[in-house]
Amino acid sequence: MPSKSGMKTAAQGSEPSLCNVLHPMTVRHVSGQMPPDAALAELADFYKLFADKTRVGILWALSIAEMCVCDLSMLLRMKQPAISQQLKTLRQMRIIRSRREGKVVFYSLDDDHIRTVLRFGLDHLRESIPGLGENV
Repeated sequence: MPSKSGMKTAAQGSEPSLCNVLHPMTVRHVSGQMPPDAALAELADFYKLFADKTRVGILWALSIAEMCVCDLSMLLRMKQPAISQQLKTLRQMRIIRSRREGKVVFYSLDDDHIRTVLRFGLDHLRESIPGLGENV
């Protein structure tokens, strides 16, 4: 049964209406600056790398110095296979690089962008969580 305005209510089974664009110039402006869907998907995958504490710890350590898997294991107090698995993921995403010196493989950040992302993230958290990581 229609309401007094003649419209069906949600309780009466009508579907919600689509949103009308109230600011078409803004939508057009933003639309012209949006990356393609494929780039947004890649960006989402990139940020997923930061969703794991171990990977963030590895990245932070490598933002300070080049390290081997044994040193990373000692630093992060984790078993070597667990560190190696995370290093493999980071290498596949081209976030870190490796170099061999004899039998030892050393890892480092692929470029300074990751260092910047980590610093900006921590700076952002420091603004909202007082006392967080002030010694860094």
